[in-house]
Amino acid sequence: MFYEAEFTFLKNLLENLYIHFTILEAPANGIPDTLPIFDLGLRCLIYNEKDYTRFLTPALQRLNTPNTIFRIQDEYMCSYICLQLPDIQDGLLYLLIGPYVNRRLNRQTLLNFAEELNLSPKQFTQINKYYSDLPFLTDEETLFAITTAFGKKIWGSTENFSVEYIENALSERVVPVTLDSNFQEPEEAFLSMQVLEKRYASENHLIHMVSQGLIHNAETALSSNNFLLLEQRLADPVRNIKNYCIILNTLLRKGAEQGDVHPLHIDNLSSKFAREIEQITSPQGGQALQKEMVHKYCLLVKNHSMKGFSLLVQKVLTRIDSDLTADLTLKTQARFLNVNASYLSTLFKKETGMTLTDYVNKKRIEHAVFLLNSTSMQIQNIAQYCGIADVNYFTRIFKKYMKKTPKEYRQELAQANRKR
Repeated sequence: MFYEAEFTFLKNLLENLYIHFTILEAPANGIPDTLPIFDLGLRCLIYNEKDYTRFLTPALQRLNTPNTIFRIQDEYMCSYICLQLPDIQDGLLYLLIGPYVNRRLNRQTLLNFAEELNLSPKQFTQINKYYSDLPFLTDEETLFAITTAFGKKIWGSTENFSVEYIENALSERVVPVTLDSNFQEPEEAFLSMQVLEKRYASENHLIHMVSQGLIHNAETALSSNNFLLLEQRLADPVRNIKNYCIILNTLLRKGAEQGDVHPLHIDNLSSKFAREIEQITSPQGGQALQKEMVHKYCLLVKNHSMKGFSLLVQKVLTRIDSDLTADLTLKTQARFLNVNASYLSTLFKKETGMTLTDYVNKKRIEHAVFLLNSTSMQIQNIAQYCGIADVNYFTRIFKKYMKKTPKEYRQELAQANRKR
């Protein structure tokens, strides 16, 4: 097909956003012999049907319209986008994007749904988990914009295709499995297992992204991981979001640990967020904190990961980061670690690319810049907070790295703030 590259890009994009999609194949008459489970097993649970032909065949007869993008809302509160792909030699090929939900489904809505379909309590438990794991698109129009951009590529322009809206498609009502005289409660929670396996896989993906310090990837993994739409286990929505923030904090700790960040730094950040979690007053506040947590843990890995460093150098780096006011000279560090000073000096420069003194000074000046930006402390006090008792020496070191004195830096900062 002439749009192979764009089609591959679209599929990769959907995968990265954790939005399910299915490629449906049908003969030229549009009536397939078999069809895949396109809905992640929902109809299989309700109707005990593994052959999805009866569900999709009537819909495909309507969807068999070239140059059309269909926006579908089925009778199970799930949304889809479907289009027939052009330039196919043998038969027909459809891209079905979904399922996803575009509104929050509370417990009462799902209870009414279960009653309407005569579902058993065990089935309801699985249904509840199913919907909590579906992608929740607060801005469905973004996904539609992506799809129409793809449509412009395969059909030439927006004038060459149309959009149709369909409700209650992709369905052919059959008797719910519980109304079958031979119905037995399933031994295994099939759908729940699928949901949990998918959730754990996405959580592991989030941990891996954090361990690499990849902020954008981790933020995408968070939004796709549905921490904002997990099962409401308690009646209090604030307590619910607090509980899931606690879970997220634990996952992010593991990510930072896999990123070879020293436990000292991990514990400091984790404790900070533990206090902030208990101060959450609304679900929206919890959602904002979740995003901040992912961002800060990724920065922690970027700034404090010790991958590639020997254990000896890791200990030196951790001691420097933990207390800039300590005696961090080579001689003291070597004595503290019970190693030869010359050996430590050579090893440190080999692994970090700079001498121990230069590294310590660099860290101290970075901290000085932070204090100059965030406080009104006197420069002499800033020098002491950075571990340099002599303010004149501090000024010389600062100018070496920043090309200006601390006083000049602060004056320029004040001028810039006045212009805003």
